[in-house]
This record gives sequence, structure tokens and C-alpha cells, in this order.
Amino acid sequence: MSESINRKPWRRRLLILLEAALFVAIIVSIHAWRTRDLLPADALMPAPAFELRDLDGKMWRLADFGGKPTVVYFFAPWCKVCAASAPQLRWFDDWFGDDVNLVMVGLDYSQVEDLAEYRERHRIQGPVLIGNPVIGSEYRVPGYPSYYVLDAEGRILRRDFGVTTVIGLWWRTRS
Repeated sequence: MSESINRKPWRRRLLILLEAALFVAIIVSIHAWRTRDLLPADALMPAPAFELRDLDGKMWRLADFGGKPTVVYFFAPWCKVCAASAPQLRWFDDWFGDDVNLVMVGLDYSQVEDLAEYRERHRIQGPVLIGNPVIGSEYRVPGYPSYYVLDAEGRILRRDFGVTTVIGLWWRTRS
């Protein structure tokens, strides 16, 4: 009798461990499926070069952001998830902007004023670049928000799709 009592806690712990492993496997599978169309993150592939104008008329090239890690964040001004992520991006830029570049690229807008209103509404301080379908295609943006983390040489380290947090971005920018 005492032997069967001692086995039950062990079996219960094993069941909890197996359920946790299944949960992690499901989360990893969902993430892999959601990011399957993004460019690969293998640290060998350079991010596609671009030359885009920002909302203030200044021309930016991807090479302008070299020398430190860079987050290239693609958004649409009508996207609710992008709006929910905006404070996190602002805080990330405030806290880690000396160590990491944050460049936002607006896509899927009807007029440039939509991007300017988004920047003002969400108090974005860094550059907001005026994107186009070509850059969206080159970066294989499947939806919004999508973002890539580049190393100091402009190679793709990580990529993701969907909402993010300050801690999530910080973690992804650590090599």
C-alpha cells in the first residue's frame, strides 16, 4: 500500500513534465509556422539593402544603421497589433537606443499622411521610413508587425511576426 502511494507523486510529476513539454512543442511549432515565409535568420545572409525616404524627407540606406545591432520593424498605420506594440517600441528605443538602432518602415498605407499621423499618435521619435511594396516583398513581410534583428554588419540574426515587448526585443538583440 505504501509503495503505491509513493508512486503517485512521481507519476503526477512526470505527467506535469510531459504536459509542459507538449505545451512548449506547440508554441515552438506555432512560431515556426507563423514565421515560415520570413527571410531565414542564419547570421550568414545579409538583409536586403534599401534606400528609403523618411517622413521628414531625409534619405536613409540600410548601411546608415551599421555598426550596432538594428531592428527593422515593418508596420501598417491601420494595424491594431502595431498600435498595441508602439509603446513597447518607444520604451525600447528610450532604454536601449544607444546600443541598438530601431528603424520603422511603414507599409500598406493609402497616403503618406497616414504614416505621419501614426508617428504623432504614438510619439515615435526615431526614423519612420516610407516603405513600398518592393521592400515589403524583398523582406517577405507576411503581415504586420513583422521585424528583423540585424547584427552590426547587417546580417539577419532573428526575425518574428506579431506583437513584441521591450524584454522580447532586448533578448532578440543579444548575440
